Amino acid sequence: MPSPLLTREMLESFESSVRELPEACTLPPEVYHREDFYAFEKEAVFGRDWLCLGREDQVPKPGDYRVIEIADEPLILVRDQNSEIRVLSAVCQHRGMQVAEGEGNCKFFRCPYHHWVYGLDGDLRGAAQMEQTCDFSREDHGLPALAVEIWQGFVFASMAKNPEPLAPSLVELDPLLAHYDLTNTTTVDGKTLTDLPWNWKVMIENFNDPYHASRLHDPLQTFAPSGMSDFFEWREEMNHISRIQRFTEIDGSFNPTKKALLPVFPQLTEEERKQGLFVIVPPTLAIAIVPDLVAYFIIKPQGANGIEIDIAYCFHQGALEHEMFEPLFEMAQAGVDNFNVQDVWATTLVQKGLRSRFGPRGRYSWQEATLPQFNRWLVRRYRDKWPT
Repeated sequence: MPSPLLTREMLESFESSVRELPEACTLPPEVYHREDFYAFEKEAVFGRDWLCLGREDQVPKPGDYRVIEIADEPLILVRDQNSEIRVLSAVCQHRGMQVAEGEGNCKFFRCPYHHWVYGLDGDLRGAAQMEQTCDFSREDHGLPALAVEIWQGFVFASMAKNPEPLAPSLVELDPLLAHYDLTNTTTVDGKTLTDLPWNWKVMIENFNDPYHASRLHDPLQTFAPSGMSDFFEWREEMNHISRIQRFTEIDGSFNPTKKALLPVFPQLTEEERKQGLFVIVPPTLAIAIVPDLVAYFIIKPQGANGIEIDIAYCFHQGALEHEMFEPLFEMAQAGVDNFNVQDVWATTLVQKGLRSRFGPRGRYSWQEATLPQFNRWLVRRYRDKWPT
């Protein structure tokens, strides 16, 4: 049964959220906390868009795999026997048992319930005692495989049958990322933050909102003031919401010293060392880039009112070979944690406010240009799947 929120009036109400920045207002509060609306989003957004599952180098050898659950879909990121990256559903096609958890290396996936065996390509290789089942063919019962695209070393998958290519929708970012050479960086796992009590959209809005930086994060972020961001001109085909953050001095970074702790990416120009990037590839990937590290966050919804976040980092080889890499990385990670603590506190209270009967449809500052852009990206998907 469709959500009672999916009315013509609600659809029309989105119009005020996709206007130009000086006229736009925030989305209706109900779309942030109603479980029935989240059920709609699971198909309208997560069921059709490119979802980031991690980095290519996190499964470097044939048989390496990682399982990640996004919007109630357990997915396997795996490198198959031919070293090809694949993304498979982890759901056994017999009775629905999950065939893998966590991460590891294997030659095949064996369902622990009834021991159906699947190859690393998802093909069903063995199904014991099924010979008396009418019209049963192993070829018809493989693990569902998702479309896969790799961009800048990040692995994306889509549950859509014929998704539009991702890379053309991110073209503005390629020249800005060229000197970071992200494809050849090494990924270092950070932390997983669990039981975060806010909606996935609240996470995206907070991550790429420079307006709060000089307020909530003062004095930690004085090197990157709210008023020193450059915003992209929006186009409908874009699959990113991004901004360039200018710094007050060279080699700013997210730690109490406000300066890079590790060797900076060696190809950066002096201008690039005086700026950072905040990139969202919705609905699951957020990237924060400063001269000495790339931190990325994979957003995993846990219903309308909760998420988990996987945090990891990308470094160039020179940083990894630094004799003090381990302690310096711990210091850099602790610096990111300082920001996270403040953001967790703020976004927890934002979610409470959105559930209030007084939850607002607020107006935007000129320093929040990324938020109406996200609204446009999102509302386009709502409209495409809205019941007639």
